Amino acid sequence: MTTLRLILGDQLNPRHSWLSTTNGEVVYVLMEIRQETDYVLHHAQKILAIFAAMRDFARQLRAAGHRVDYLAIDDTENRQSLSGNLDALIARYSASAFAYQAPDEWRLDQQLASYAQQLTIPAQMVDSEHFYTQRNEAAQFFVHRKQWLMEYFYRHMRIRHEVLMAGAAKPLGGQWNFDHDNRKPWPGLPHEPVDWRSQHDHSALWQSIEQAGVASFGAADAERLAWPLNRGEALQHLDQFIARSLPHFGDFQDALTSRAWRLFHSLLSFALNTKMLDPREVVASVEGAHASGRVPLPAAEGFIRQILGWREYVRGVYWANMPGYEAQNFFDHQQPLPPWFWDAQTKMRCLEHAIGQSLEHAYAHHIQRLMVIGNFALLAGLDPHAVHRWYLGVYIDAIEWVELPNTIGMSQFADGGQLATKPYVSSAAYIDRMSDYCKSCHYDKKARLGERACPFNALYWDFFARNSERLSANPRLSMVYRQLAKMAPETLVATQARASELRHGMATI
Repeated sequence: MTTLRLILGDQLNPRHSWLSTTNGEVVYVLMEIRQETDYVLHHAQKILAIFAAMRDFARQLRAAGHRVDYLAIDDTENRQSLSGNLDALIARYSASAFAYQAPDEWRLDQQLASYAQQLTIPAQMVDSEHFYTQRNEAAQFFVHRKQWLMEYFYRHMRIRHEVLMAGAAKPLGGQWNFDHDNRKPWPGLPHEPVDWRSQHDHSALWQSIEQAGVASFGAADAERLAWPLNRGEALQHLDQFIARSLPHFGDFQDALTSRAWRLFHSLLSFALNTKMLDPREVVASVEGAHASGRVPLPAAEGFIRQILGWREYVRGVYWANMPGYEAQNFFDHQQPLPPWFWDAQTKMRCLEHAIGQSLEHAYAHHIQRLMVIGNFALLAGLDPHAVHRWYLGVYIDAIEWVELPNTIGMSQFADGGQLATKPYVSSAAYIDRMSDYCKSCHYDKKARLGERACPFNALYWDFFARNSERLSANPRLSMVYRQLAKMAPETLVATQARASELRHGMATI
């Protein structure tokens, strides 16, 4: 009487209750399949790191005495799909039952639910035992509220889980967030910490991935892959982040610079989103570091807000709006991605660096994603679905439940304001204030017209002029529209003509 238990590539949690005891009648199944490499074009490091982490997880399971059936990408018996492989494995083991952990992507949830329903043996879905909240919990919280404001949800989570609290409903330090204090540009000091991550040589695995015909983009860096591949490495990573970077994280979490690609960011999202780390232990470690005096409150609060607040919130947005959320297009933007999204060959220094870093490291921090790449994509009218697929593919931590609301809702405002209270766009002024990008750019950050004028400037005013019927009633944009109303008609005409030139000549910007 054999039970098959499926573990997906983002379910690498060695502390799941499934694994608390060994059972010779249970076979754990992990599989590297073209279904998952090919549904969107992925960054090479994303494919490589997930496969390497899956193989390490299977090794740990075997060492702990569990039975494991692992299908490698180049295995001759690999049918390259979940259902095809599961059919074969159920037959091979004469399995009497099938179980799987709740997937975090809607398409996999639907596929496995449909598959389980048609089986002639008992099938069960269990919780992944990872998140603070259940799938529908955020929707229940917001059911009587007009808008899904994250701040309300975040405060609710702080109180419920007693995180950074000074008593009943009283936040530590007398305020709920220190976002205003956490917006400093980086002057070059303190220095970016030395990269503490362990490097791994997975050249052989990468060769097998390529030989299997898997398409990808970006730098594989297979000889020195630096992402944590198991829980032990992830815990060391967490400790190093708290000791070396977290004290400065708050001040510079929004800073942009061409002189560093990590700055004081944690780079823990890959380990979290593959469930090597539990968000509770991350929050507890950060809270403890503040309590012991090692980390200032604004830094601790700013980081905890990302985990306890934003991460759980966007998951709630995702499950409340699927299916169909990915197809929303409030502004009816249709422009295809310019070619430099794939090679970073643009004269705009900010985009060259942010996209180039993404292609090299499969990583960019949240302001690079939102206020550089996403900002340009929205102002230029790029197709939000194409933007979503690029973000989903390029970033090491991009699992659809977290990436899709961040892209469609926060970055591209394609949901019409369900998630964000306004479009997050800016002219060159914001980028110049928060970065050193503009100092070495081909374009003039202050100019709006002319070949050397920064494209952000004309695109910014054109965006609001084109979308006045949709946006002018938004109270958070009243100042923008007052400024637009004061603009001389001939200046606006010239600005919109320049923006049209930019949109039609996107490939050569």
